[in-house]
Amino acid sequence: MSRIGNKPIEVPAGVEVRLDSGRLAVRGPKGELGVDVPPGIEAVPRRIAAEGGSRTLSLRCGPAGRGAFQGLARALAANCVTGVTKGFSKRLEIVGVGYRAHKVGRVLIFQLGYSHPIELMLPDGVDAVVENRTRITVTGIDKQAVGQTAADIRALRKPDPYKQKGVRYVGERLRSKEGKSGVS
Repeated sequence: MSRIGNKPIEVPAGVEVRLDSGRLAVRGPKGELGVDVPPGIEAVPRRIAAEGGSRTLSLRCGPAGRGAFQGLARALAANCVTGVTKGFSKRLEIVGVGYRAHKVGRVLIFQLGYSHPIELMLPDGVDAVVENRTRITVTGIDKQAVGQTAADIRALRKPDPYKQKGVRYVGERLRSKEGKSGVS
């Protein structure tokens, strides 16, 4: 049995959870998300009266015994509940002389030391805010879409290990390499 899969998911007030033919749909104040539940996993909604009527959702293995997917299904369902209530965000910073970004509509435009500007169209459900031309905050309700968009932005100019220039996550620690040493 999975330790993570057995943990119940707290469902806050104002969040509606439905299980229809193998798909878990979660609707909350920020929007609606859905995730496919692997076959053999059952969703069991429960109301706990001792804690003031709070609701939880438990995922357990059905008779097919597909416990290998129980932790995965629980993590995906918990991300849906968190996404529709709080949302997710990733912060990036641009380091380098002349490196900058700005946003026009749903398009991010980057100057990253190439001979041309790079344009990146934001996917549906993901938004970005450019702060002082060198900091970007990517937000959305879908954790996978936010993380993939942030990874795509970082891949435009990965941080250089020698000069530390490029696009990186805020707080990311980079290994600095020493350059060539001259012959004495």
